[in-house]
Amino acid sequence: MFEKIMYVIWIFSLIYLGYFVVTSVGIFKKKKNNIVSSKKNFFAVIIAARNEEDVIGKLIDSLKKQNYSSKYFDIYVIANNCTDNTFEVAKKAGAKTILCTEKVSTKGEVLKYAFDILKDNDKIDAYAIFDADNVVHPDFLSKMNDMINSGYSVAQGFRDTKNTSDNWLTSSYAILYYLQSLFLNESRYNLGKSSFLNGTGFIIKKEVIDKHGFNPKTVTEDVEFTAMCAINNEKIGFATEAITYDEQVSRFDVSWKQRKRWSFGTMECLREYFPILLKKGIKERNFECFDVSLFYLSVILHVIFNLLPIFLVINTFTHISSLTFDDMFYKIVFAFISYLFGVVVRILLLKKYNKSFKDNIGGVLLFDLFVISWIPINFICLFIKSCNWDSIKHNRSVDIENV
Repeated sequence: MFEKIMYVIWIFSLIYLGYFVVTSVGIFKKKKNNIVSSKKNFFAVIIAARNEEDVIGKLIDSLKKQNYSSKYFDIYVIANNCTDNTFEVAKKAGAKTILCTEKVSTKGEVLKYAFDILKDNDKIDAYAIFDADNVVHPDFLSKMNDMINSGYSVAQGFRDTKNTSDNWLTSSYAILYYLQSLFLNESRYNLGKSSFLNGTGFIIKKEVIDKHGFNPKTVTEDVEFTAMCAINNEKIGFATEAITYDEQVSRFDVSWKQRKRWSFGTMECLREYFPILLKKGIKERNFECFDVSLFYLSVILHVIFNLLPIFLVINTFTHISSLTFDDMFYKIVFAFISYLFGVVVRILLLKKYNKSFKDNIGGVLLFDLFVISWIPINFICLFIKSCNWDSIKHNRSVDIENV
């Protein structure tokens, strides 16, 4: 019975992982944008900020250095119930500031507050969304303008890290985002399918918000809006040259809380949207709906799939008296080769994105620990009914020229 359970988990995990291997073949294909318009779209840059006085100035400075005429974008900082000088720093740096004094519990609610205020501003063509700790590549808005002029109403930019080499944890975060950008987003984009929104550094045309609304019900508004795009047949593009540099947490306890919120939000999305996505995906043969519905299963399946090595260890110890030296040797060799394969992939990934292996050796060697530590987080999120949206303190003040 024990071995049958292992075989079922093994087969199911191979099918699920096989699906994502197949959808990653797009990394070997290059898609060229077919720009059909020369219009300069007007962007409202939205920054939701809560107690970000240490970093907000550098973000605004990087936005003012865009290779895109300042005539075609405004910067709005939504100061969310701040108790520091975020509002004053943002205003001094040259942003338009909006005080949010309403009781809000998520970033999504702050964005909704901003969209509601700006909905009658007919000058705006699209919103560009950033977190306050970001700095932005000078070509971001021009590359996103190209995406709009290529027919995309929603697009995700490339998410890089401004403190990649702080320690093994920040390096692991960077590697995670590189994996997502390449195998999840760029691959799908190259295949003509929809990518996924990823927290920050993305754009949404105003007409999409006006038409479909923005009323997030979960603590992960980006993951939720990805589903809304799929349901409403809004394809998400991916702009590899529209780069946002994000600050990653360097403390494990803060990382635990952050990843717990992400996993809990994904579970919320699963409960809220999975039936709709699956039904539409099957009935209308809608790849995007089916794709997002499978992604929402990741929290549950991450727990189930990682039961397999646990079961294998238990099975090994329960039959240790009958194991031969060769059996043990082959299992150890298989585990080592699997780990070594992951290390090689991570080294190649860092090389692709011009990052130093030497400076990121902790992330390369310990990335598996980062993933394994997610197992208890995901397990907890299978059962909890609520999760607080806690703001994360950012203090890495970096000029765009230095990343």
